[in-house]
Amino acid sequence: MTQPCIVAAMRSAVVPMNGAFADLQFHEIAAPVIRASLAACGLDGADIGELIVGNALGAGGNPARLCALAADLPERVAGLSIDRQCASGLDALVLADALIRSGQAEVVIAGGAESYSRRPERAETFADGRPARPYAQARFTPWPDRDPDMHTAADALAHSLGIPRADQDAWAVQSHARALNARPRLAPEIVGINGIEQDPFTRALSQTLCARSRPISGTITPANTSIAADGAAFCVVTSGRIARRLGTPAARIVAGCTVGGRPDLPGLAPVAAIKKLLQDAAITPDQITVAEVMEAYAAQAIACVTQSGINPDIVNPGGGSLARGHPIGASGAINAVRLYHELATRGGQGLAAIAAAGGIGTALLLRA
Repeated sequence: MTQPCIVAAMRSAVVPMNGAFADLQFHEIAAPVIRASLAACGLDGADIGELIVGNALGAGGNPARLCALAADLPERVAGLSIDRQCASGLDALVLADALIRSGQAEVVIAGGAESYSRRPERAETFADGRPARPYAQARFTPWPDRDPDMHTAADALAHSLGIPRADQDAWAVQSHARALNARPRLAPEIVGINGIEQDPFTRALSQTLCARSRPISGTITPANTSIAADGAAFCVVTSGRIARRLGTPAARIVAGCTVGGRPDLPGLAPVAAIKKLLQDAAITPDQITVAEVMEAYAAQAIACVTQSGINPDIVNPGGGSLARGHPIGASGAINAVRLYHELATRGGQGLAAIAAAGGIGTALLLRA
């Protein structure tokens, strides 16, 4: 069985919806990141076996095919799109890992791309001739009473685990502070697009400012919730043979998994994925050097960290999505890009984890 390795990882800046990327389709954000990822490890399109793209808001078609063509990959690279909502970008890497291990490919580009700004409008149609009914949130379960709004679900999670608003706000303040401090360190992983070379949403946030934020649902406020955003992130995954030939910094993919959990508490789903991953790798949480845990909501991040036993001091050292934004299908891939670059300087082994609507959790374990 072949050992898969990440040999390059790049991303765009994460830009709030209707910001500097507002006129770009998702494939126009993805293409320069894909090209830069290949350039970073000295490969070109002729080497690529597959492109896997996570995308949640593209409303059909095959987003990966658009990305492949826009990035000038050979026409034989068909492109494979996956949609597990927020987990899509990280699941793309789990799938790339499987393709490399099975010998079906030696080089795969995997990640995600999303444009909240240019997302299609969605509407439900009816056979009896009623007018189409627009909707913002897709159905994630067949049961309306177990398919809550994401804000409501995050507040329910906070209440079930006793996570007060003050703790959520403190997590958000820390996320922004870490992102600000890390800006020089983040620069090499970001591909400039439309003149944007850093995450523009990151700011000097304070507990006082958080306290002024009006609740969306109970303890959930705009300050402790990730904003809708545009962005893309991709990793080049190769066999160990190719990685050794390239000689670039590599991170071995030790294992990855996706599991389902309670659909009405989706923010808790990564805990089971993390525990399974650690068990499969025969390691304990204290053996993790660095972790990138999704911060769709501060409450969700706190729950995942505390329930899985990870040291919070090693989580999101360059800030998280609270300080960047949440480009749904790309967010998991952004976590993987961040993890790759952290391991390149720190060494050791790292964990990326993310929750998705419907009660889905994905986790990935890398080793420098």
